[in-house]
Amino acid sequence: MGLTGRLAAGIAAAWLVTAAQAMDADRADTVVLHARIYTADAERHMATALAVRGGRFVFVGDDDGARALVGATTRVIDARGRLVLPGLIDSHIHPTSIVAWDNCDADNRPMSLSQLAAFVRGCVRRYHTPPGQWVTLRQWNYANGNQPSARYPTMRAALDAGSLRHPVHALGTDGHHGGFNSVALALARNSAGEVVGLSRATLQGDFAGERERVGIDARGEPDGMVNETLQLNIDGPDDYAGDREDYANLLRDPQRMTQRLGQSGITAMLDAAMPQSQLPLYEKLLAAGQLTVRTCIAQFLDPESFRDPSGHIDYAGMIGIASATRAHFDGNPLIRADVAKYFVDGGLDGDPKASPPTLPNGAVLRPYLQPIFGHSAAGRLEVTGYVDTASADCQAVRANPTAYAGEAAESFRRSHGYLPQQCRISSGALYETREEVLEFVRQFHAAGFAMHMHVIGDRAARVAIDAIEAARAESGLGLDRDGLAHLELAAPEDVARIGRDKLTVAFTYAWSTVNAEYDLSTVPFIDPVIGGSDAAVHPADGYYERNAYAVRSVQEAGGRLVGGSDADVETRDPRPFVNIARAVTRRIPGAPVLNGAQTIPLRDAIDSYTISGARFLGWGEETGSIEAGKSAEFVIVDRDILKLADAGHAEDIEKTRVLSTWFRGSEVYVARP
Repeated sequence: MGLTGRLAAGIAAAWLVTAAQAMDADRADTVVLHARIYTADAERHMATALAVRGGRFVFVGDDDGARALVGATTRVIDARGRLVLPGLIDSHIHPTSIVAWDNCDADNRPMSLSQLAAFVRGCVRRYHTPPGQWVTLRQWNYANGNQPSARYPTMRAALDAGSLRHPVHALGTDGHHGGFNSVALALARNSAGEVVGLSRATLQGDFAGERERVGIDARGEPDGMVNETLQLNIDGPDDYAGDREDYANLLRDPQRMTQRLGQSGITAMLDAAMPQSQLPLYEKLLAAGQLTVRTCIAQFLDPESFRDPSGHIDYAGMIGIASATRAHFDGNPLIRADVAKYFVDGGLDGDPKASPPTLPNGAVLRPYLQPIFGHSAAGRLEVTGYVDTASADCQAVRANPTAYAGEAAESFRRSHGYLPQQCRISSGALYETREEVLEFVRQFHAAGFAMHMHVIGDRAARVAIDAIEAARAESGLGLDRDGLAHLELAAPEDVARIGRDKLTVAFTYAWSTVNAEYDLSTVPFIDPVIGGSDAAVHPADGYYERNAYAVRSVQEAGGRLVGGSDADVETRDPRPFVNIARAVTRRIPGAPVLNGAQTIPLRDAIDSYTISGARFLGWGEETGSIEAGKSAEFVIVDRDILKLADAGHAEDIEKTRVLSTWFRGSEVYVARP
């Protein structure tokens, strides 16, 4: 071949290569075939194939259409009929706490007080904790177990038996309950920062306003149970010792968090209460390219940390810090920080095993009842009666409580069958005053922050809704991403307002169940019940039974549902499919149903974990459904949960395992065979 021929051949070859490259540029990076794809689009279409190019879906449809996009370098995945869902969105999670480290961790296992004492002793030995250093028992199951005995009548006695050479803090899995030994109680600081200890005397002095948050024994001394933020006065002042240690571990190995999320199929989340101190974690993940989950940060700035000596809260200071953080992430495709977190109240669970029983802390519309607890012939805890708090005897106790302390308390119990402390009348407490709640929301709303408000009791829910309505009316800003978290109890008239205001509610569906031990710590303080069986504690006409976790009622009223695990509360596992299953069943397998009228269909539950969650986080146009043009975030799972629910086997959804998780077109998790 001559020179001219060789040049012509070379030009032709080059043209062919260029043409092939041009054709291949139109091909997909990844194609999934033979799947059952729930798209979560507006029509809830099903598809059998998808194609991804450049991190985005470029095709969603049938197998033939996807095959047309297969090129020489395309990765083709045969799903073999498996279900594909949009990447899951956890709309309320505490991600920095979902990783378990090698430390003193009870992993939510129920233990008697005797077993708890032995467990703490074992931790001291195993980790060679120096005397005087904090021993933190993580993931302590505050609701189940904890049975007292003659040797260990209180949490304090059990933790004292664990160690009297160390301050000991048992961290409840809900974040609201804590247990302390005598060494730790002696370290309690008053509002001025002075170490005064927590005792009967200081409960009448420095901590007189904190009676709602402290369990006491028959002598009026703290029984070791200290709840809500008062724990920070003992083990603080900003973080607990154990939390600081765990966060330091995570900062050294931050990908452990994102790996755990990928394993659960989570590709977007709301960090439900991020303090400013945790910003370096996200900076480190971003810098390393390891942030494989879209993160909306609900900034938590504790008003009590901004209260001056005169009692005024520096709202401008809080907003300045929050605004700077929001601006720092402005334009970042993976992080936004335009939500403010506010805790309105605490939990609805008291302690029926304490003597006297400790009342719940959550803010409720009606005063808590004062149940009298005993044990059945089989040794099961049950309600045997109620204190008549309006009686002349109780009025006398409230008029002169000091006259009924010590031996007088025991004498009163022998005569009346209950302790004089059970004459207390309480409707729980807000963390701050109603006026301060309204002012916080007003100012943050005016600054352009959506609100994410922790509410448990029905009075807390009412105050939160009042605050959002007032703030919207004044600012004129819709901020349709305002939301409530948990909403364990809400009056029907307030559920109607949630719908009218188009508020989003982040439910942890796994909790909307009958749970025998927990329910005895909650329902008898709200509804009059006698006995201890599930049927006795859940009368069909009870206020709690009708209004607890009112998921369907919120939906039918027009409110927006999103799913949030609240991990590491109860468990470090985000367990999205347990939550989705229980939205449909409202029952723990083998247990009765909690108000079946509040169940929702499976597709609604899935949408709350996908497209609805994406809209709530502000990324509805970018993710949350499998549609051409959106970011390629999806999961492949090991069972068809749609068919399970349609066949009446929704409980089996709990066992669903994620096989692979894809984020922005890349596979970030694959299950081991």
